[in-house]
Amino acid sequence: MIIIGILYLLCAVFLALYGFNTFVLIFLYLRHRNEALPLPPLDEWPQVTVQLPVFNEVYVVSRLIDAVAHLTYPRERLQIQVLDDSTDETTNLARRKVQQYRGQGVDIELIHRHERVDFKAGALREGLKSAKGRFIVLFDADFVPPSDFLLNTIPYFSARPRLGFIQTRWGHINGSYSSLTQAQAIALDGHFVVEQTARQRSGLFMNFNGTAGVWRRRCIEEAGGWQGDTLSEDMDLSYRAQLKGWECLYLPHVVAPAEIPPQIHAFKQQQYRWAKGSIQCALKLGPTLLTAPVPLFKRLQGLIHLTNYLVHPLMTLLLLLSLPLLLLGRPFNLHLTFISLASLGPPALYLIAQRALYPDWRRRFSRFPLLALVGAGIALNNTKAIWEAVIGKGGDFGRTPKFRVEERGDRWKGKRYTLPLNGVTLGEALLTLYALAAVVVAGQQGSYYAIPFLLLYALGFGYVAFLTILHSRPRVKERKHKPAFKPPSLPEALSE
Repeated sequence: MIIIGILYLLCAVFLALYGFNTFVLIFLYLRHRNEALPLPPLDEWPQVTVQLPVFNEVYVVSRLIDAVAHLTYPRERLQIQVLDDSTDETTNLARRKVQQYRGQGVDIELIHRHERVDFKAGALREGLKSAKGRFIVLFDADFVPPSDFLLNTIPYFSARPRLGFIQTRWGHINGSYSSLTQAQAIALDGHFVVEQTARQRSGLFMNFNGTAGVWRRRCIEEAGGWQGDTLSEDMDLSYRAQLKGWECLYLPHVVAPAEIPPQIHAFKQQQYRWAKGSIQCALKLGPTLLTAPVPLFKRLQGLIHLTNYLVHPLMTLLLLLSLPLLLLGRPFNLHLTFISLASLGPPALYLIAQRALYPDWRRRFSRFPLLALVGAGIALNNTKAIWEAVIGKGGDFGRTPKFRVEERGDRWKGKRYTLPLNGVTLGEALLTLYALAAVVVAGQQGSYYAIPFLLLYALGFGYVAFLTILHSRPRVKERKHKPAFKPPSLPEALSE
């Protein structure tokens, strides 16, 4: 009984730590949010290589190549690499696009690997061997970068010789597609508006988000290059670069739209990869981080950042311990009060982000309760991911499927790449019942202060399990592919 109480208290304390740290990030954001980032003058445009890592992206690869081929930049100084690891007709689609634009004078090539060694990290490393650029730009397959992306990012490197990489803000192609994508959009906005701004402008460690950014090639090489021993090669390299003394820059005013996963399975797989990869990075880089010659506050913030996904196993363990404590008649209202104060941090962060971005922020933020349910409901999914990271279990790079879902009328069911039901859903259903049992016991014992938290678990796990089953229903007939992305004609001002 004592052990259960101690474990419960430790979970409550660490959860509160992560929650209260959200207030720290909010404070830092509000302190630095109005700092100007004027675009430096540039005398000569440097050589740039744009890398497009793709794997089985039949629905979006053409859209991606079309958009990147129409980036405004001096044509003789722009190289495009399609880094293709595909095992389906994505390769043929990409090859046809490459041939089309090569015929128009664009320096573009397809690099196809038959063995997917080190997944995305291996593809980027392979492309770097033949890259011509001093700066490397990355876009994942679900992105549609604006034509002026390079014009609004590359000049910053000229004024900052130790600037290693730039991250821009992710926009949303299909943010209003469904309730699920609206909830995800709120979460992404919170990260990119508040968290990234707070970290970078306060001089803290900031992660590269894997896409919609620019790297100085020398920084990549000096930091040890792309490595495939974690599933978060982007976080790994960005932390190694900063530990080597390289600087980072976040540009919230430069926005690259991307597609949000419409299938709950895809969202869970994305979260699974991010959770596992971040803990792998924490285990790999934690000792170096804690002994780095930087201020203690910066080191601690870096450690909290790398281990932030630990909130999910802590949440799961807290639920599992709640019912025994209730049955034993042990009061834990003090612990819940502690957590309840800290739990106000994330809603405040997301609210601030919505208000900063959108005139109709009140309507958009009305989807936050759904985000809260999803955030609680994926706790088991991410706990499994973190456990695999801790025990050193490898595994496949579970990429996030893309379906080219842009408008409400678009359909993803019936398309290839949709993910099937897995065993985690059964665990989510069982935890739903477990949480409901704890609610009943709490009501019988008069522990009414515990009921809101237990209901959040029950509704969260129940909603995620239900939506997973719903999204696993028999597929509808696949609709005809949407027409290819049609950007404006190639800009001539900088291409001559």
